[in-house]
Amino acid sequence: MEQYNVTGMSCAACSARVEKAVSGLPGVKSCSVNLLTNSMGVEGTAAPEEIIAAVEHAGYGAALKGAESVQSAPQEDQLADRATPVLKKRLIASLGFMIVLMYFSMGHMWGFPMPHSLEENPVALGLIQLLLSAIVMVINQKFFISGFKGALHGAPNMDTLVSMGAAAAFLYSTASLFYMSHLQALGQMEEAHTLVHEFYFESAAMILTLITVGKMLEARSKGKTTDALKSLMKLAPKTATVVRGGQEIAVPIEQVRKGDIFVVRAGENIPVDGVIIEGEAAVDESALTGESIPVDKAAGDGVSAATVNQSGFLRCEATRVGQDTTLSQIIRMVSDAAATKAPIAKIADKVSGVFVPVVISIAVVTTVVWLLIGQTVGFALARGISVLVISCPCALGLATPVAIMVGNGKGAKNGILFKTAVSLEETGKIDTVVLDKTGTITEGQPAVTDICPAAEGAAEKELLTIALALEQKSEHPLAGAIVAKAKELGIAPSDVEQFKVLPGNGLTAVLNGKVLLGGSLSYIASQISVQPQWQAKAEALAEQGKTPLLFAYDGVLQGIIAVADVIREDSPEAIRQLQHMGIRVVMLTGDNPRTANAIGKQAGVDEVIAGVLPDGKESTIRRLQKRGKVAMVGDGINDAPALTRADMGIAIGAGADVAVDAADIVLMKSRLSDVPAAIRLSRSTLRIIHENLFWAFFYNAIGIPLAAGVFIHILGWQMNPMFGAAAMSLSSFCVVSNALRLNLIDLYNPKNDRKIHHKNKKQEEITMEKTMHIQGMMCGHCEARVKKTLEALEQVESAVVSHESGTAVVTLKADISNEALKAAVEAQDYTVTSID
Repeated sequence: MEQYNVTGMSCAACSARVEKAVSGLPGVKSCSVNLLTNSMGVEGTAAPEEIIAAVEHAGYGAALKGAESVQSAPQEDQLADRATPVLKKRLIASLGFMIVLMYFSMGHMWGFPMPHSLEENPVALGLIQLLLSAIVMVINQKFFISGFKGALHGAPNMDTLVSMGAAAAFLYSTASLFYMSHLQALGQMEEAHTLVHEFYFESAAMILTLITVGKMLEARSKGKTTDALKSLMKLAPKTATVVRGGQEIAVPIEQVRKGDIFVVRAGENIPVDGVIIEGEAAVDESALTGESIPVDKAAGDGVSAATVNQSGFLRCEATRVGQDTTLSQIIRMVSDAAATKAPIAKIADKVSGVFVPVVISIAVVTTVVWLLIGQTVGFALARGISVLVISCPCALGLATPVAIMVGNGKGAKNGILFKTAVSLEETGKIDTVVLDKTGTITEGQPAVTDICPAAEGAAEKELLTIALALEQKSEHPLAGAIVAKAKELGIAPSDVEQFKVLPGNGLTAVLNGKVLLGGSLSYIASQISVQPQWQAKAEALAEQGKTPLLFAYDGVLQGIIAVADVIREDSPEAIRQLQHMGIRVVMLTGDNPRTANAIGKQAGVDEVIAGVLPDGKESTIRRLQKRGKVAMVGDGINDAPALTRADMGIAIGAGADVAVDAADIVLMKSRLSDVPAAIRLSRSTLRIIHENLFWAFFYNAIGIPLAAGVFIHILGWQMNPMFGAAAMSLSSFCVVSNALRLNLIDLYNPKNDRKIHHKNKKQEEITMEKTMHIQGMMCGHCEARVKKTLEALEQVESAVVSHESGTAVVTLKADISNEALKAAVEAQDYTVTSID
């Protein structure tokens, strides 16, 4: 998608006009214009020159965004708040003349003395008001230039409404002044004095001044919505210390190239992504991940730009520079998400496209109707002007994008990256969250969980010392867990001889002239006598989803060390929070059902689907989607098909690799608690959008009839055009300020979570599952045979079969007895041992 900067837009009608103009070009697949960031994203084959020409023909300006590094100053300048200082100067100048104008126009009503010469000469008083209001109009000439330019291009905007209202008040007042001078020349002083009440010079000037107040407040608030993005851009250091010719020299960040060697001392920011080739340090990665605890880094570990070396000296090789760094990818992802449109914004866009012409028509009709029922020209014109200036298409146009921008920024600060506005809106509507077991619910690395010495009174260290002597030479992941535990306890390895890896899950070696054995219960039991209580202990550990490793020395059992992929510390609480939100949590794994059920029970998930190979995860997600919207949480690599198939793909623990193509949401940290946090943020953002849209529609639905005078005869309510302008100026400010409340939300506080039950016909369908444990399946052909047999049954919707785990997960569309399922499979010469 090509990104463009668009100039000249002032309201939602402008963005709708630009979008319509570009979308009509041949070759343009989609076009999304963002009023908040004055940017446009275009997807398709149309040439940039054609797109820019279409925007200019519509009366606006456009330029292709530069390809400079996201870390460089021009990118920060694009988000700089240039509007507020300009509007502030305009406002101060307008107020200065406005106060003087109000004195001459309404000072006598407030008890201020008026020069006697002016009291006797109403024409002179009118001329002073005309000059002062004309000065205010010149100061705020941008409203007129933008408004009439839009009208000439057939695209009237908010500035058109404002300029028409101010111009109508000024021209009517000027006409009244000429008529007054004519009466004064004829000596009809009493009639001339009465025409003073027909002056609306102060209304013309006040309309422009109040709108400028609103524009300034809006610009200031809009500037705050991009604070998160600007703070990210400021993180990257401007220089780096690189080693060239054996010398350390400081160079601008733009001159660092891939392969350069750079050094980082304690307290300095890491300039680009790289890999450590020398040194150790504690690195603060909170700027990218939101994780406050520093991460220990050593040679071979990766480092990212904008993180801080808190202690130690590092010599690194640059691996990713410029726009390829992790920081640049995050900035690009956040800004691209802001440039997309949420589906909920479509209704506001449709209304904005016809809003201004409709309002102008209502204003004309209002004026004509009041004239027809006998009111004065001044009264009728005041009602028409009030309609023009109270109407606010901006509130409609800003309702969604400001909330999306703030929500994206809030997520980025906490290491939660939404790729599009759609993902930010839709995440909160999820019915089921599917969690991959390994690396998502669990740590993804085996660790020692139990150390059980066989000899009474023996120390755990003794058993670990024997186990370490055997396992230190093994390359198996389970051996790595034992070695890591021994290292943690400061146990030194002993040298062994004749080390062998034996078939049947066993290891053997000679230690001090005696045979040392290690391995599974079945292997050790085949080599030595294992007492029943230790057999029972090993089986009990296996039931808990752990792998028991038995060790024997000189023919005597030394004990059991259990190893398992342990559950992450925050996983049970994160799953509990998801369930409290009304979301069903499913664990998906390729593990055998016994291990999977043990982990699922510890984690507290609602359902465990075991024995599913990577290529079967996608079909499982498709099946779960029949109950409602599904989010898949995985590592973004082997889970890519499932992440793509799910309604919302969430890649967890992306770390430095944030460009996960298959995912809709990227979680920088390996913390499952970020999943409920992302849903919480989505729901809060959607609630803010609903509030903003309600306010925008409600304001216009009430304000326009009130300004038109509908309630004058009913309730006696009559609106002065100045109050209409004040209301309009505050409406956009209210919408933007409401969106900024998202910054106050604690994403990790479940206190205000509510269960949301989405009314979905799919969810109402009753789906049953049964897991069959089958013996005798040896290959993929066996799987296909069992699958075909089960799916041939009328009551079975689908079956996921795995010969490796010996299971068949059967999804039913109608009730069927276990006996019928068993009979169907056993008719194919397989044995069904149990059905869950």
